[in-house]
Order: sequence, then C-alpha cells, then structure tokens
Amino acid sequence: MLLKRQGYPEESEIVQCTVTTVKYNSVFASLDEYDKVGMIHISEISPGRIRNIRDYVKEGKVIICKVINVNREKGYIDLSLRRVNEGQRREKVNQIKKEQKAEKIIEFVANKLKKDIKEVYRNVTEKVFQKYSLLSECFDDVVDKNITLEELGIEKALAKDLNDLIEQRIKPQEVSIKGRITLVSYAPLGIEMIKEALKQGTGKRIALSYMGAGKYSIKVTAPDYKEAEKALKDSTEAISKFAKKNHIEYSFEREEK
Repeated sequence: MLLKRQGYPEESEIVQCTVTTVKYNSVFASLDEYDKVGMIHISEISPGRIRNIRDYVKEGKVIICKVINVNREKGYIDLSLRRVNEGQRREKVNQIKKEQKAEKIIEFVANKLKKDIKEVYRNVTEKVFQKYSLLSECFDDVVDKNITLEELGIEKALAKDLNDLIEQRIKPQEVSIKGRITLVSYAPLGIEMIKEALKQGTGKRIALSYMGAGKYSIKVTAPDYKEAEKALKDSTEAISKFAKKNHIEYSFEREEK
C-alpha cells in the first residue's frame, strides 16, 4: 500500500497487520497503514487455551487486529486478534481493498504521464487528505458527483485523467449480509401474529422470505457493511421486541460467508 499514516493509531482502532515474528507466547506484526510494529500477547490471539500459537498465525500472514493500548513514550502498541468480530474484520478488509483499487488508479495515471508514482500519489493526497481520511472515500464521492477533483485543488489535466479512469473503474457498490429468523406461535391467530412480527422488521434495504417450518431468511443490502449491520440490527430487534410482547418464540442465526 502507498498509504502510510503519520504518528500512532488510536486505541480501539481496527488495523490491518502483517505478521513478522512468532514467538512462544507473543506475536509481532507490522501495521500496514503505519510505519509501526505492534505486539499481540498469546492471550489476545484467540479465546480459550492455545496449545500451539502457530495454529493461528505465521510469518507473512495478513491479519485484522484491534489496537488495545498505545504507549507513545516507549513506542509500544498492543494489539488483539480475538477482539475483532466478523463484521469489523469484513469491513476493514473491504476498506483496504477499495483503497488499493484507488491507489492502482493513481499508479495507472502516473505511468501514462511518465511520472513517478509516489510523486503523483503525494501530490493528489496532499489535497485529498485535507477533506478525506482515505483516497477511496474521495473517489467514491467523485463517482457520486458530490465533488470534483479540481474543487480540491488538483491540477486540471491530472484531474481529468484521474476522473476518466475513476468513472471507468469505480462503480457504486452494494454489499449484503444474511441471516435466518425462526418464529413459532401456538396462539389461535399465530400465523397472523407472525406476519405482523415480520412487518416490524421490513424496510427498503430488507428482504424477508419464507423458508419453511417457521424459518425466514433475512437479507440486507446496503452501500457498505456498517450501514448493512445497522439495518440488520434494527430489523431483528424490532421483530424480537414484537415477538416477546406477543408470546412468539423467536431466534436469530447469522449466516456467515
């Protein structure tokens, strides 16, 4: 990655790392977005007892971690692998992939103009990072016509070459997450009550369908995982609340990829 942030990450930040050293009771990993190295104690690798740390990590493996402590005076960064949930891991991986795609656009334009890639990247991000934390966020706004690169102060000819490639390579994307809901009622009007329960969880991003035997699939589609997770949470909580109030047996199971 061309992206290198200054300073230290914040506590609780989710970061992508590459494992550099594996020891008996700890792991050292470089933070891909920072020029820093962090440590993962064996207790932060996975819940429960670990017999062999190499069953979980090895040198060169790319992992998603949570920053749990930063000591700027000593230069220490403590990381956790086990405290990252699936949603956070997926969101970070998706973010990194988008940023690498944006960097590839810079690389292509730099090669076309016969200019140094790092120089072009520096010139562009010097303007972009005044308003955005990521290059990909800016390019998404360009695609959505919320801003132009020239408005950010990027030289006209360079902005045009970038804009042409951005429109070719970056399309509005959507992500989806799924789950299964079980609803059972023994009341005389149980079927009607279950239908009413499902209505509580409907929305423009929500798709509910009957699977049989009291089971229903729920699919949420959104521009990003953060928004999808919120929509799923709001939907299932609304259904659960109605079910509990009306004595309907309810359970939810997340469908992981």
